[in-house]
Amino acid sequence: MFVNGKFCKDPKLAAANDFSFSGLNIPRSTANRVGSNVTLLNADQIPGLNTMGISMGTLAVGFVTSNPDNRLITKVLYPGDVFVFPIGLIHFQVNIGQASAVAVAGLSSQNPGAITIANAVFGSNPPINPDVLAKAFQLDKNIVYYLQKQFGGSVGQGPWDDMP
Repeated sequence: MFVNGKFCKDPKLAAANDFSFSGLNIPRSTANRVGSNVTLLNADQIPGLNTMGISMGTLAVGFVTSNPDNRLITKVLYPGDVFVFPIGLIHFQVNIGQASAVAVAGLSSQNPGAITIANAVFGSNPPINPDVLAKAFQLDKNIVYYLQKQFGGSVGQGPWDDMP
């Protein structure tokens, strides 16, 4: 299948290399009239970039594919590497080095915001019904209360309390 004029790989065959690029740390020639170089990366160099955004840095990164596979795709990035997180998928990046890491992200919106899963689920205001969370995460309701407290939610206080 083609999307945006590019061949789309079967998601079951996708690998970390389809979402990464190495080499932005290699100096390019700036011996030109404007004295600069722009290294363009697109879906030809990074197949997973087709309809997506970019992230770069010295990090361990990864994402989880959609249900029902829920496959983890992960890679360690070094300075100059790039990795693409498909839009809407749960992803992570963590500095595994001894020094501070720098990351550059290109996102698919001028104001994309950020959602941290634990804060959104256990710290929502008003809180999500603990019965719903206990069932969804297969947890004892007391653990849900504990997590809601840890993430700043008002424990067990929600609009469902007034329902018959």
